[in-house]
Amino acid sequence: MALTTGIVGLPNVGKSTLFNAITQAGAESANYPFCTIDPNVGIVEVPDHRLNKLTELVKPKKTVPTAFEFTDIAGIVKGASKGEGLGNQFLSHIRQVDAISHVVRCFEDDNITHVSGQVDPIDDIETINLELILADLESVEKRLTRVAKLAKQKDKTAVIEHDVLVRLKEAFEAEQPARSLEFSKEEAPIVKGLHLLTSKPVLYVANVSEEEVADASNNALVKKVQDFASQEQAEVIVVCAKVESEIAELDGEEKAMFLDELGIEESGLDQLIRAAYGLLGLGTYFTAGEQEVRAWTFRSGIKAPQAAGIIHTDFERGFIRAETVSYEDLVDAESMGVARERGKVRLEGKEYIVQDGDVIHFRFNV
Repeated sequence: MALTTGIVGLPNVGKSTLFNAITQAGAESANYPFCTIDPNVGIVEVPDHRLNKLTELVKPKKTVPTAFEFTDIAGIVKGASKGEGLGNQFLSHIRQVDAISHVVRCFEDDNITHVSGQVDPIDDIETINLELILADLESVEKRLTRVAKLAKQKDKTAVIEHDVLVRLKEAFEAEQPARSLEFSKEEAPIVKGLHLLTSKPVLYVANVSEEEVADASNNALVKKVQDFASQEQAEVIVVCAKVESEIAELDGEEKAMFLDELGIEESGLDQLIRAAYGLLGLGTYFTAGEQEVRAWTFRSGIKAPQAAGIIHTDFERGFIRAETVSYEDLVDAESMGVARERGKVRLEGKEYIVQDGDVIHFRFNV
């Protein structure tokens, strides 16, 4: 599924180091601004314990995890909305992603230069937010000029859009992002069509030192980020990009031991993917047979035929039924046969809304 979250942040906050670690894609990382000029795109496997359990039960010839896409976007500086630094490129790259993972520096290190001369995560957040707001304000003002003429002619659609644009303009002038506003079902498609930078959902990634990653509760900078995020009802993930770099080089057993030594329950990658899934309203369903057990990413709320179409368009076109059992029921039964005997396997039709953890066999005829 072509959904991606863009990793953004000011220069030298650990953004590219984190990207390198979670994707092992080798994006250049250096102690100076703009070392990442073109966006780096990395595909990472989504860790899911359910896939491992299904593999134990079914014993397929192969197991295929689902994947998630991360885009590393070069560091933004003040004035980006006016083209400062590499502003225009950065903004266009952000426009192409579905969600934003905003990395902020929450550690002190005299050896790593901060672009503004001091470590202040809230100032960092507000700097980027303001640049995105200013870019959106410019887009809305241009659109408003054109739509205002049609609205004066009592064009119904134009009148609705004009009202939306005015509300957005007022919000941007008050330095509020588009996602802070609520829109009706009639207005929502208009806002979506504007492709605003500040309408994208955001999660914050607090990058801390290796000494604090196991327990950042006493980190005053992290607390500031959490307080700020709570006002937006946004999630905050605490990671150490340096530690993630080390984890990326370990295999499964070594990784588990390393995390245990550090007192960390799950890696930053696991946290980031889980949060990104929630941010984008994603879920995972599974197909399980002798040939393969496989995980598939879908948008929450999708119906069975569209879910089938993720595998192949023929599955959607010729959809008949979805033979479905929940992951929990299948694991409890320990086999599909026993699950059927217990009445846990259902035949669902075209209106069935797929649930996270469903194990599905699609019946189709083209």
